[in-house]
Amino acid sequence: MNFNLKLKKIRTFRKMTQKELSEKIGLTDQHRIVQYEKGVRVPKKDLVDKMANALDVNPYTLYDTAGRDASEMMELLFWLDEFNPSALHLFLPRKFPGEKCNEVADTSVYYHDNDNWPAHAPVCMWFDYGVLNDFLKEWVVRMDELKSGEITRDEYFEWKINWPQTCDGCGKFEPKKKWRI
Repeated sequence: MNFNLKLKKIRTFRKMTQKELSEKIGLTDQHRIVQYEKGVRVPKKDLVDKMANALDVNPYTLYDTAGRDASEMMELLFWLDEFNPSALHLFLPRKFPGEKCNEVADTSVYYHDNDNWPAHAPVCMWFDYGVLNDFLKEWVVRMDELKSGEITRDEYFEWKINWPQTCDGCGKFEPKKKWRI
């Protein structure tokens, strides 16, 4: 996702005007924020850090990501989810009951065709990357909480824009940053 789209989305989520953000980061001209949000100008890293602080988000939320490590991959997926909310569907697979390890050579993954699936067959992907799997498992929990109404869309967005400080290990520990309203 482009920096300009992320900046505007978070600033409006925080109900902050361009002028207020300018003042909070020490700029005398709010038109610089307009230029950043339009993509005309790109701020230097130190200014992005100031913006993140003023907007109360993890600075990595605003950085451009290339997916080089698990954290960048998560940020990339979070923004894909934010701007295309029906594009990603995460779920935890269940082991086939009663089957012993390597008992069956078939590694196909099956799904039950119903109205919850798209008209075309879905494509699945899995990661053999422990830390990314842990991150994604927690995200499944948050998506389920959103779907069930346990958390609001604002809480869900707050969790994403301050991740990983909002991680709680799927309820195993207190997050470093409070995100539930």
